[in-house]
Amino acid sequence: MNKIITVGREFGSGGREFGYRLAETLGYAYCDQEIVSEIVNRTAFSERYIQQILERKPTISFPIHIGRTLHTVPSPMLEQSTLLYQKQCEVIREMAEKSNCVIVGRCADHILRERHPFRFFVYADIESRIKRCREKEPEHENLTDRELRKRILDVDRQRSRYYGFYTDHTWGDRINYDLCINTTNTSIREIVTALSMLFMSQMQE
Repeated sequence: MNKIITVGREFGSGGREFGYRLAETLGYAYCDQEIVSEIVNRTAFSERYIQQILERKPTISFPIHIGRTLHTVPSPMLEQSTLLYQKQCEVIREMAEKSNCVIVGRCADHILRERHPFRFFVYADIESRIKRCREKEPEHENLTDRELRKRILDVDRQRSRYYGFYTDHTWGDRINYDLCINTTNTSIREIVTALSMLFMSQMQE
């Protein structure tokens, strides 16, 4: 059976870099944006639209007034969100079947739970995340620290709600992961070097 590693991460913690470097060091396939690209190939939706939907909890219903009475009606977005999540599950399972892989985000730890992946969660303090966002993503250059902090926490909130909706578990709760990594003031390259040695030694046993 293929070896699978999943990486959950706080926004700005360096989780994507961690996943990429770990996959590269171990010689595993790296699965992140590739999942979205494959969903684009299988649906009529644009990549941008899929990106927006796949990390947001779907709206189940919304209120409308009929006369003086308030009613709720099903949201048309729920059907699309469910369809895209099902496609995401399909793609992730197929990728896990093909080879050893590292999968970043996208509820992969839950989707592949029957295959018992090694589950990481990467986090850092808010100051470190603000700094990393400024270094790695040029579009954040014009934001104040306060604005960037709000954006970081908003993305985390969206990820938490999405994960909770589809998994019925708490995003970031250590009980749902095998190892939580704090990247505050730490070199991700050094973390990956140490962890890859551990994984390689286990593979040789």
